[in-house]
Amino acid sequence: MTQGARVSGGLAIIGSGGAAPRIIALQYNPDSLSRTLQVQAIGEAQDRSEAFRVKAPAVETLKIEVEIDLTDQLETQASNPSAVECGLHPYLAALETIVYPSARQLASNDALARSGTLEIAPMEAPLTLFIWSKNRVLPVRVTDFSVIEEAFDAALNPIRAKVNLGMRVLSVQDVGFRHKAGQLFMAYLRHKEVLAARHDGGQITHLGLSQIP
Repeated sequence: MTQGARVSGGLAIIGSGGAAPRIIALQYNPDSLSRTLQVQAIGEAQDRSEAFRVKAPAVETLKIEVEIDLTDQLETQASNPSAVECGLHPYLAALETIVYPSARQLASNDALARSGTLEIAPMEAPLTLFIWSKNRVLPVRVTDFSVIEEAFDAALNPIRAKVNLGMRVLSVQDVGFRHKAGQLFMAYLRHKEVLAARHDGGQITHLGLSQIP
């Protein structure tokens, strides 16, 4: 990446078998990113000796609104033949297939059911990463997904849309330490601690005190 080049946020989908990740870069970076951290405390009825204990990493959830617009690309048709033929369908499908099991998985489970298999394991989705600069590479599960298609071409292909994504960060509490998602979460947490150490919190006098009572 060249000095000063624009960095896009986006998603990386990592399949099994060491295949190259599938990248979904955001066309426009959203103006805002909503984050919520739910503290995992012992509970309301804990013993007094447990008042400062937490039982797991905070549950972090993210919400973003993604805008996609093909208007400019359609003006120069040779630059993006797929946009001319299909509009935003390929981009939206790439996002939507994150929350679907694959057709192959569904067909395989149907074949197992027809053969009399009594217990069929739930289908496992590929690992999804939400990447928002090098400081945030987060293993996530998409929990909410909504699309508003706002404009269409003559063939009724969507050419402008807004996508709302809700995501839950996967921690070692969810997947364990050996899973790739757990390793990425630990790297994220360690980096967060490094960043916290760089914060200059100021002096106690800034808070109107000469010392801690």
